[in-house]
Amino acid sequence: MQDYINIGKLVATFGLKGELILQHSLAKKLVLKGVEAIFVEQVKGSYLPYFLLTSKAKTHDETFVQLEGISTKEQAHRLISKQVWLLDADFRRLAGNSSPISLLGYKLFNEEEHIGNIEEVIEQPHQVLLKITYNGNEALIPLHDETLDKIDRKKGEVFVKLPDGLLEIYG
Repeated sequence: MQDYINIGKLVATFGLKGELILQHSLAKKLVLKGVEAIFVEQVKGSYLPYFLLTSKAKTHDETFVQLEGISTKEQAHRLISKQVWLLDADFRRLAGNSSPISLLGYKLFNEEEHIGNIEEVIEQPHQVLLKITYNGNEALIPLHDETLDKIDRKKGEVFVKLPDGLLEIYG
């Protein structure tokens, strides 16, 4: 089975020929170079491939995309608010190393103890939260200057030093 990574959602149509605006969380001007298809979540858990005809960076978090088979504003409008996913390999190639979302799938360590794998990255104004499963419970681990120790991108590991008692609230 393929692994998919959520990168954002389609937020608006653009022009009259079916172009769409993709709002993404890759934290850089994004051209989907080398990406054959994006996957649109029509129904929860169901990823429909749409082949890319063109993509052009708009801002650091928005990209214009033209999809095969979508040639009118009306056709494009049906995809508004739909979540967009990439194959894991395409995501890893495109995600900027400075982008917090690039930490998805990394192993998370509190000092030297493996506490879980990063399942989701939630970006907030003053910190990033890493969602893991810890002792069978969902746990949100803050990632900021005070907690981050180091990131080993070669091994796919993130090391944090969490405040005493933080993990105990998750059982």
